[in-house]
Amino acid sequence: MKKIPTSIVFVCVYLLCTSLMASGQALSESLLKNTLITDQLNRPWSLAFLPEGNYLVTERGGVLRSIDQQGVVSPPIQGLPSISAIGQGGLFDVVLHPAFKDNAFIYLSYVAGDSKIGFSTEVVRATLAPSKSVGNLATQAKNLYQPSLQYSLTALKKIFTALPKTQGGRHFGGRLAFDKAGYLFISLGDRGDRQHSQDLQTHHGSIVRLSDSGDIPKDNPFVNNKAALPEIYSYGHRNVQGLAMHPITGEIWSHEHGPQGGDEVNKPMPGKNYGWPVITYGSEYGSGWPIGEGVQADGLEQPLYYWTPSIAPSGMAFFNDDILVGSLKFKLLAVLSANKQALQAQTKNSPAKNIQKLFDEVRLFENSFGRIRDVRTQDNKTFYLLTDADRGKLIRVTKETQ
Repeated sequence: MKKIPTSIVFVCVYLLCTSLMASGQALSESLLKNTLITDQLNRPWSLAFLPEGNYLVTERGGVLRSIDQQGVVSPPIQGLPSISAIGQGGLFDVVLHPAFKDNAFIYLSYVAGDSKIGFSTEVVRATLAPSKSVGNLATQAKNLYQPSLQYSLTALKKIFTALPKTQGGRHFGGRLAFDKAGYLFISLGDRGDRQHSQDLQTHHGSIVRLSDSGDIPKDNPFVNNKAALPEIYSYGHRNVQGLAMHPITGEIWSHEHGPQGGDEVNKPMPGKNYGWPVITYGSEYGSGWPIGEGVQADGLEQPLYYWTPSIAPSGMAFFNDDILVGSLKFKLLAVLSANKQALQAQTKNSPAKNIQKLFDEVRLFENSFGRIRDVRTQDNKTFYLLTDADRGKLIRVTKETQ
């Protein structure tokens, strides 16, 4: 395990981060036990936990599978929408409805379209149902999500399409998360056209917020702005690849890919502009030339944390006092812990330039598992990793008691 010095420049109010103050010993590989569940997945992208112990996993090529607790991988689950696996696109996230035990709703994000109309990210809601009879109705209800049972999707309802559809196969975003109030957040990339991120008449480069049925909340920040799409919650993003609900506040946090450097952690706020491509801590690929107006500008939000060089973050989860972020580029797990002294210093109205670090970072499992695509927390002792490979792995990581 290595402790990594990083540069942090941002303005963060005290209440934003105090709930993340590290209260105990930092995570270390010596405290963690790793168990391989399976290595029979093809480019897995996202993971969800079913109530009785099964897992749902998406594969970017357009396949949804269940995995039982013994690591047995199911055949493809039937009933998915039409999916375009183009470039970086394909089947992305899977999340359960907060009331899944009552309604059996799941949500999938994916790329759809063709070479004529273009491509964009879409989101569908579906019912996860048993695909074969398991006895009488009472038995079916009791065993609905048991490991031996196969599933299918029914009652599909498309609840969101990112507009406009455009050509090209990159920067689709595609992460999903529910907040504590039950609203669904969807991340959209800039689709390789950076100016989209500053255009409120396109969804690209934004995070949108919807009800669980796809309706637009009445308190969305741009509902009454005729020059903006009402689904947009925040904008000025490049390609958000991590969304997670804070377990205490219930608010959504995010991270996104920068260009050459400048990957960011943010806490999206309604109506706020997160700067891309006007400001960034990254630079142009190859040449290293600056992008936009520099790293700060009036009216544009600063990240809570950033990485230079880029780690290509993917997946995000809260684990006790820490934020877990997978890295595709460096094949590791980044662990961010709030720096209590820096936070306390900031509450004394010290200038932002004097705040050295609000988070400390350690890096785990470097080159141990491969490219980490997703990370999910199950409870305060267990989290899971998915690796991005033709034989992708699902790995359970358990914090052992000393």
